[in-house]
Amino acid sequence: MKKQDNHASTLRDNVRIRPLEPHDRSPIEDMVVSSGMFNDVEIATALELVEEALEEGEESGYIFAILETGNANKVRGYACYGPVPLTQGVYDLYWIVVDPASQGTGLGRALIQYVEQDVLSRGGRMILVETSSQEKYGATVRFYERCGYHLEARVRGFYRIGDDKLVFQKELY
Repeated sequence: MKKQDNHASTLRDNVRIRPLEPHDRSPIEDMVVSSGMFNDVEIATALELVEEALEEGEESGYIFAILETGNANKVRGYACYGPVPLTQGVYDLYWIVVDPASQGTGLGRALIQYVEQDVLSRGGRMILVETSSQEKYGATVRFYERCGYHLEARVRGFYRIGDDKLVFQKELY
């Protein structure tokens, strides 16, 4: 237990969060695939957003935050978020993924706190995030709840019968 705590502390102490760069595509793909949480279509969608953001920048509607640690600047996580059209200050958190080997070390919390601060600095007032009600997303739901998000809506059978869409919300002011 002590070794894990030391490892977690070391990871958190050496965290840097920066914008998306072209060489991030491969580590993002590796993280999304190795998480075991996403099917092939979802993986392709995650990578499409990377490509759009690299080609169009923030004009794409997608903002990326890349979390890296250590002296070698190893990519350990990322978030993709953006303003919701036709709203005042509402942002969607589309993706937040932490390398499975680094989960439980506080990196996800550091990343979501960065996103919240960035959204605030852009005049944002609220973040919405969607996830599935499938049992395999239980840890994801608990993560959002621990970060201060509350379940605002449930759309039954949204993704498929028995798989509801859960919409979590956090007001930032």
